[in-house]
Amino acid sequence: MYTTLSRIFVIQGDITKLEVDAIVNAANSSLMGGGGVDGAIHRAGGPQILAECREIVVRKGRCEPGNAVITSGGNLPAKFVVHTVGPIWHGGNNNEPQLLQNAYLNSLKLAAENGAQTIAFPNISTGVYGYPKEQAARIAVGAVTGFLAVNQLPKQVYFVCFDDENYELYRQLV
Repeated sequence: MYTTLSRIFVIQGDITKLEVDAIVNAANSSLMGGGGVDGAIHRAGGPQILAECREIVVRKGRCEPGNAVITSGGNLPAKFVVHTVGPIWHGGNNNEPQLLQNAYLNSLKLAAENGAQTIAFPNISTGVYGYPKEQAARIAVGAVTGFLAVNQLPKQVYFVCFDDENYELYRQLV
């Protein structure tokens, strides 16, 4: 039997290079790509991901903060990309903590429903969306730990940190 924390790993690197079942994209509501990790995933994954995102938007509309949708991995080593929209930081008084927690939980739920054994998360909302990194890390680790305590899938969760600051924060929490 695994303990919850033995299923969580912190690494520093490029999420688009990981050979996992699912990677999470810190997307914007339009799902059409953008900067940061979103742009990197769309560039590395190729046009198939964008085409699938367009189909989702036609069927369901925009993806609101806290929600998630799933596409294939396109040209990525990952089978799936879970696109989730984190909240833009407005001082913490506009439901940002709950929306960020929901982004992680809904991503995990979609991955599990699609049989993903392994999933990798970027540091959602901590780039241009301005979420304070330490608060975001605590919410992320808490959401993932809680989900894994009551769910068998995914078997392994990776927090993939691009910068040194996030890497140290997550490493200390995990």
